[in-house]
Amino acid sequence: MNFDWNNPYPTTRIPVFARNVVATSQPLAAQAGLRVLASGGNAVDAAIAAAATLAIVEPVSNGLGSDCFAIVWDGSRLHGLNASGPAPGAWNLDYFRRKHQGAIPMRGWDSVTVPGCVAGWAALHDKLGKLSFGDVLAPAIEYAERGYAVTPVVQRKWAAQADILQPQPGFAAHFMPRGRAPQVGEHFVLQGAAATLRRIAASAGRDFYEGETAHKLVAHAQAHEAALTLADLRDYAPEWVTPISQAYRGHTLHQIPPNGQGIAALIALGILQHFDLAARPIDHPETQHLMIEAMKLAFADVYAHVADARHMQVPPEQMLQADYLASRARLIDPNIAQAYGTGHSPQGGTVYLTAADRSGMMVSFIQSNYMGFGSGVVVPGTGVSLQNRGYCFGLDPEHPNVVAGGKRPFHTIIPGFLMRDGAPVMSFGVMGGNMQPQGQLQTLVRMLDYGQQPQAACDAPRWKWNSGLTVDVEPALGASMAEGLRARGHVLEGLDDPYMDFGSGQFIWRLGDPAVDGYVSASDSRRDGLAAGF
Repeated sequence: MNFDWNNPYPTTRIPVFARNVVATSQPLAAQAGLRVLASGGNAVDAAIAAAATLAIVEPVSNGLGSDCFAIVWDGSRLHGLNASGPAPGAWNLDYFRRKHQGAIPMRGWDSVTVPGCVAGWAALHDKLGKLSFGDVLAPAIEYAERGYAVTPVVQRKWAAQADILQPQPGFAAHFMPRGRAPQVGEHFVLQGAAATLRRIAASAGRDFYEGETAHKLVAHAQAHEAALTLADLRDYAPEWVTPISQAYRGHTLHQIPPNGQGIAALIALGILQHFDLAARPIDHPETQHLMIEAMKLAFADVYAHVADARHMQVPPEQMLQADYLASRARLIDPNIAQAYGTGHSPQGGTVYLTAADRSGMMVSFIQSNYMGFGSGVVVPGTGVSLQNRGYCFGLDPEHPNVVAGGKRPFHTIIPGFLMRDGAPVMSFGVMGGNMQPQGQLQTLVRMLDYGQQPQAACDAPRWKWNSGLTVDVEPALGASMAEGLRARGHVLEGLDDPYMDFGSGQFIWRLGDPAVDGYVSASDSRRDGLAAGF
């Protein structure tokens, strides 16, 4: 790409050029990955080090009880990893009818599915890592043991969730040690996390699923009359998958296949390729209108059909058929906003990171507790805060995403990977619930249709569609843009969301030969993040 290296948007960040790069939403995590690279590790080692550190230093979005997904270019081929966990074996419709009056709780133990991220780290390391697992986890163990100073965006999200989650088992004891959320710059230590990480390192992750940590998790679950068993943990394994893809403007975007929502970005791009977006400026109401409408159409299909792939009635290949996407594109009126119908709107609580090294290995990695701290449950003596991905299941027995034991729920977290002519181009992602495919779409269009460099595409103002004709917009979108969208029928609102806001992206774009030309990286100014390299 011949990027325009100017940045027309207000920002505190500049693009980072280096042969070895890590970009995350928290500076200590980015530097943890860089430390591993400088010690002789590869990009996979760096990604795991950064992910484990993020579980400690950005607990408002993820933890040791998270799920994760990854797409890795190993230098010759692309690998996909689905490390999202299934429902406990005892879950079914009757379970929730009996215990929760026919509803799946948003918080607490009965929102917790099997956590997948530790097994995901171990699977990545076993297949593609270079250093020892202990060396890779060493930075996270250090921060877990010694603590760290809380950063501004992390603190704001912490404070926004603390009162809501205080009643959940273990939350206040671990995350409100002074009876409140920590203040900016205040020292915080997550009780028990260092010992848990040491056991994980020594056992290649198995302690979490069948050792001391597993027994502590199950004992705590049983004490709160939850369904999780040792068999649920012991029998879990991540799945290596073949990414699905969609061509766009001479490039190909790759995503993890369902149960994740990455297919939403592919559908939207497949629809948008039928429009000449570059005929008008990127920051023009008609351009943004077309993108919003394509995203609505994508979500209409995703919310109707996406679930654990083994239970989907409409396969991903059918949702991505060229003729079908062309027919969906014809539904868009360039002058009128429409409501195409959709399901629920998942919320956020996710960290995204990316790493690349001079050998050419590139990693796109995402990890999440969901809805901020997740379930709010923290298991005493472990530092394990648990996700609440079970809340993403449905209770309609006719829907493919209906809750069932051993089944993965609909999942929001999506790592992206861009290629051209079979060669790697960019590892990237934009965290934040249903903002993720929308953020990927908006930044990709800016880069591929308009030549905006990654940091500018990252800093540009964003919108977020949730349902109907309503679109949340950032104030920086501008009055003329807002007026143009309203004239087309969009109902614009601000956003008051303690979990997500407008997402946060991390980008690494390959410039040529990694050993010579290296990469350019960007980190979103909506978080405390950092792109760092050498």
